[in-house]
Amino acid sequence: MAIRFLKKNGYRILEKNYVCKMGEVDIIAKEKDTLAFIEVKARTSTEFFGPPQLAVDLTKQRQLSKVALHYLKEKGLEEVKARFDVVSVILGTKGEEIELIRDAFELQYP
Repeated sequence: MAIRFLKKNGYRILEKNYVCKMGEVDIIAKEKDTLAFIEVKARTSTEFFGPPQLAVDLTKQRQLSKVALHYLKEKGLEEVKARFDVVSVILGTKGEEIELIRDAFELQYP
């Protein structure tokens, strides 16, 4: 669902569920000249825990930052423009609500 949404919004998917010794990132994609490390969060309701994107807290941001730095170094892409995006999915009774949050947070150094 998130990949379909991203493709409709001009993203070219490079990796799905990229895993390394530093952790995992859901999607790595290219939008124009920018590499996007994308975390997908889904919920069936916002009643108890709020919107899905709140789950991308500082701890998660640090982990994603480590994975991104590892990926960029591994692929020799240290000079490429990159950012972190979050796709928030709510699977409610009214159907799916998808929100893309571009540049959701800055690189967090451990």
